[in-house]
Amino acid sequence: MTDGDTDDALVAAARRGDGCSFDVLVRHHTKRMYRVALRILGDPVEAEDAVQDAWVSAWRSLDTFRNESAVSTWLYRIVTNSALAQVRRRRPTTPLDTADDTVGRWLSDPRGDTPERQAVRSEEVRRVHRAIASLEPSQRAPLVLRELEGLSYEEVAAVLNVNVAALRSRLHRARMALLTKLEEGR
Repeated sequence: MTDGDTDDALVAAARRGDGCSFDVLVRHHTKRMYRVALRILGDPVEAEDAVQDAWVSAWRSLDTFRNESAVSTWLYRIVTNSALAQVRRRRPTTPLDTADDTVGRWLSDPRGDTPERQAVRSEEVRRVHRAIASLEPSQRAPLVLRELEGLSYEEVAAVLNVNVAALRSRLHRARMALLTKLEEGR
């Protein structure tokens, strides 16, 4: 049985009122959902709130899930929308001051590096994180889902409810904007 089969069975059981099945879904997906929310929001407390809101929304909409996509894609969509709603509610000038060490994993594996290289890499990670946080939410979300979470173009398009061509265009603009921000910071 694959994770997708398991998730489908858990959703079906949760629809029938099996709270334990929903708890298993929560344990299985919360870490990934939190990572997405944190990368979009840049604040651990706000990310926890977004994930909590996403799970409440998922529980309430179990009956409307039509199995047209994977359960994980549906959950990514819910948490992305929750995080983006929080971004829209906050003042646009709120900076991202904290860096998440997990962002550095996509840059390089620091094991075996000297302390100096690790310090330089940590600063690079903070710089990239700040640059990502300064992007418009419409650019930040696809970049986080594709580049940091590793979702396929089709999965990201499904999460964001756009076609793949529109997603590729958004990603191109997001990458160009990120490069510009990183160059400005040098």
